[in-house]
Amino acid sequence: MSVTEIQLFQILKLKLGEKEAEQLVSFVKEEVKNEFDNKREILATKEDLANSKADIIKWMFIFWIGQIAVTFGFILMFIKK
Repeated sequence: MSVTEIQLFQILKLKLGEKEAEQLVSFVKEEVKNEFDNKREILATKEDLANSKADIIKWMFIFWIGQIAVTFGFILMFIKK
């Protein structure tokens, strides 16, 4: 047990009794661990952000090239008339 767990256990032992305090401390410890594991799974790393940034830049260039092609098409259409 860590220092904070021991402190929590000591406080709860006075109010609830030793067995109940130990069960409650174990429950809280397990819930905190589960929450930490869940947060760690969804945490973005620097590598994830770099990959995402590269994909965004790639799609921006594709969009810009498409916009330039459409603009030239409209200009050529108006020039021919």
